[in-house]
Amino acid sequence: MLSAYPTGGARKLRRVSVGLAAGVAWSVCSAAAQDVTDPNQAVPDISAFSFNLGGYVRTWASMNLQNHPETGGGAGQLSMLRGSVDLNADATTGPIQWKAVVRTDREVMTSYQRDLQTLNRTNSPGGPGSSLLGQYNQTELREFYADFSVTPNIRFRIGKQEVAWGETDFFHPTDLINGYDFRWRSFLERDNDELRKPLFLINTNIEVPKLAGNLQLILRPGIDAARDIGNSYDLSGGRWAEQPNHGFDFLAPGNLNMNYHQSGANVNDATGGLRWTGRAGEFDYGLSYLNTFNPTPVVNSSFAPWRQAPTGKLGDFIYPKINVFGASTSTEIPAIDSVVAGEFAYQLGVPYNVGSNFLGGALPGFGGIKTKNVIVTSLRLDKQLRLMDLLGTSEASFASIQLFDTWIQNYHSSDDLVYGAGYGKPARKHTTTLTGFITLNYMHSRLNPQLAGGMDITNGDAFVIPSVEYRVGNHWRFLAEADLFFLRHQKYPGQIEQATAPLGAAFAHSDQFMVRATYQF
Repeated sequence: MLSAYPTGGARKLRRVSVGLAAGVAWSVCSAAAQDVTDPNQAVPDISAFSFNLGGYVRTWASMNLQNHPETGGGAGQLSMLRGSVDLNADATTGPIQWKAVVRTDREVMTSYQRDLQTLNRTNSPGGPGSSLLGQYNQTELREFYADFSVTPNIRFRIGKQEVAWGETDFFHPTDLINGYDFRWRSFLERDNDELRKPLFLINTNIEVPKLAGNLQLILRPGIDAARDIGNSYDLSGGRWAEQPNHGFDFLAPGNLNMNYHQSGANVNDATGGLRWTGRAGEFDYGLSYLNTFNPTPVVNSSFAPWRQAPTGKLGDFIYPKINVFGASTSTEIPAIDSVVAGEFAYQLGVPYNVGSNFLGGALPGFGGIKTKNVIVTSLRLDKQLRLMDLLGTSEASFASIQLFDTWIQNYHSSDDLVYGAGYGKPARKHTTTLTGFITLNYMHSRLNPQLAGGMDITNGDAFVIPSVEYRVGNHWRFLAEADLFFLRHQKYPGQIEQATAPLGAAFAHSDQFMVRATYQF
């Protein structure tokens, strides 16, 4: 698990960076203002008004393809039967454009889910896992913001929103502003909007035509709900709990707490950053700085507290803040008819849980927290493939391949870092992952088979996701997919081990078949 809190030097660096951001913003605003050359520009019509309402109704059904060791069964049972209604409203009132998104999610309690809930009530009563539908059923105002301009080149978006940075799809070196809710579908859901957790942000965009670029300033004042920061994982024994934790609720009283007010990981602290994007010759590029909450929580162990004593009996899950300096670039290479994109992120003071054999291996990772600087890089190649004669497609197909690496700086095996609390496998200096997909287009892109996959090259685990999407008219979309995992090591109940890597922890015995239907309106 990767997360970070700035050390003393990093705190000074953050103050310098904030001051630098203010100075850059002032200079760029001045430059942008100088680009306004029309003194007779029309005053916005404040009487203008419009309103549009759209959205979709969507339903999912997934079936287990394997038994779980914790339950002794599960194969062939429905693991999810879910429905959502999403309403998107757009309005214009004079010079201000408004956006609101409301979503309601409801699930049916399947027999498999009921088995997990019964185990939770037996093994760890009183926590969220004792009422699993409470984890999945919700109605929320997902987005609500206003767009307005103060000059033709300076625009604000204020309110609850999503902001995506970076160039990658499967992994996110710099796309760390919003977290994701992985409790109900893990990272497998192909539409990021279903999983991404919006935040209240002041989002400023400053166009600078003379420099052929754009400066984006992000300020999160710290008024979000606690659960909105970082990634939310299934810690309560549900269908996407890590093995062997199905049917065991870590958040039940007497176990571990979620602590959103830990020193250095306080949800009420303001965060934010800036990003410059532009074009130089044939290259699109971006440069960014971000102070944010690490997406993955670490455990502040009661056996070895970090900064302050935890509130839970065994410890607390916390989301320390990190500083991230990023750079990205992309360009087209005509010689190979491809687009190449690269991304680099330097993350300061990333904390790892330590103790691969803590308490004789009974509680790996509960030996405390150590911080490291980490370099995260990715390289992606996108290409159109003309497979019409070979496969009978109706038009060119799209393929993408991505190499992703996490490099721990100043790495020493004696640090005894682990990938995640609860698993004894030591983290490696380099963890490298290869992912890719190819999408075929039939019936003028109405029928689209896809094959996606990836491999943790460092640890030997892999996954394959074949799927097919069918579009009917302007409204209906149907999707069927299988999620298949090929793992070298996995942890079983009561086992003491030091071999289970992240994919093995998250997806052991979790092969799934899923169908999804969407009606857009």
